Amino acid sequence: MKVNIRRSKSKRDKKVGFRTRSKTVGGRKIIRRKRQKSGKFRVG
Repeated sequence: MKVNIRRSKSKRDKKVGFRTRSKTVGGRKIIRRKRQKSGKFRVG
């Protein structure tokens, strides 16, 4: 099911969220890189 998202912030959240990222190899690389850099995946 595709969720239609209007607000830009939520759109971005969906695009760069943990679940989305971890679905692909490239995304997992990003997560690993961010974790090494700052110790956290998403820093507010």
